[in-house]
Amino acid sequence: MDDQSTPRGRPAPLAPKADKDTVRRHNLSLVLRAVHDESALSRAGAAARTGLTRAAVSSLADQLIRGGFLTESGKSFSGQAGRPGTMLTPARTGPAGAGVEVNVDYVSVCVVDLAGTDRVRLTEHLDNRREPAAEVLERAARIAARAVESAAEQELDPVGVELALPGLVSQGSVRQAPNLGWNRVGAEELFGAALGRLRPDSPALPVSSDNEANVAALAELWFGAPQERVDHFLYLTGEIGVGGALVVGGELLRGAHGFAGEIGHTVVDPQGPACRCGSQGCLEQYAGQLALLRAAGLDEDAGVPGVAELERRARAGEESALGALAEAGRTLGVVLSGAVNLFDPEAVVLGGIYRTLMPWLAPAADRELTRRTVSGLWPPGSGRLRASSLAGDAARGAAARVVRGVLADPLAYG
Repeated sequence: MDDQSTPRGRPAPLAPKADKDTVRRHNLSLVLRAVHDESALSRAGAAARTGLTRAAVSSLADQLIRGGFLTESGKSFSGQAGRPGTMLTPARTGPAGAGVEVNVDYVSVCVVDLAGTDRVRLTEHLDNRREPAAEVLERAARIAARAVESAAEQELDPVGVELALPGLVSQGSVRQAPNLGWNRVGAEELFGAALGRLRPDSPALPVSSDNEANVAALAELWFGAPQERVDHFLYLTGEIGVGGALVVGGELLRGAHGFAGEIGHTVVDPQGPACRCGSQGCLEQYAGQLALLRAAGLDEDAGVPGVAELERRARAGEESALGALAEAGRTLGVVLSGAVNLFDPEAVVLGGIYRTLMPWLAPAADRELTRRTVSGLWPPGSGRLRASSLAGDAARGAAARVVRGVLADPLAYG
């Protein structure tokens, strides 16, 4: 049977022909994304990048400038005869994106402009395990409302909010977040309603959501150090839980149900400590924040100050801290080697608390990776195990996802 036929042999329906408006919307996105990707671009440069004529680019750029998506600044000198071109840059005012990371012991809100620049950042350290989900999301909405107000003072207009949430996130709900004790929580609806109550005189902002490790990995992909940027990597974020995400060819690998990457619940020892997910011996019971602090003789509920104290003791050479970090690194290396053998990433990137603890985690983890990676492509000190960049955090990644929606169809936000 022909692939373009229906089961009865009739030709399958084709997509409708693109009309002039559809083509223009697409071309507006092409030009806006070209300028965004280069940070600054002349009209001639945009024509070369997009394959459009200079006349078409000039018309599209003028429309984007009128819509508040681009601005003109400076002159470009190509070295050729003729007048220098005016540079196009993403607007520093107007449409923006807001990201809200809700984690076990903090809420962080970020607003980024069309260039992806972090313009507003608010973080509050809260024990979100002790409150009902609705109250946690109400708190998050209050912080987000303040961030939106701060953005407005900079003439930024967030056009949407994305939630970065721990656990299994699907279709606007948290199916399971063991460390928060959440099960089947309609996070988008609860957060959106709370934000609406706080901003009764403003239009409702669209709310979306994703797993926090996923959007942190995207932030690493989009904003990480250019010299270390790769398109195939495994991202691990260490907090009270351990989250993971896999980027393949510059895109997230989500799996059949959107739950790929839950490496924190890989079983290290079937007879090990009980995990909040209902299993036993999960990775986060050996390498999560609570386990690390406990193994080092610190208060496991000490949160951010506890992690800072662990780092201080490690720098001072205290044996309990060094031993706890080395053992956690060894366990991470064992689990990561399985993931490397399965997915063959170019690099493994460690974020969250692991980023600052890398000097003491990495040696043992690297040894296990070298020993257990069957390809032989993990030599000691290869640099393939690396710390995340400062820019690679979930709130920024979530905010940038909102901005990507603007770049894909600016007319929808004009």
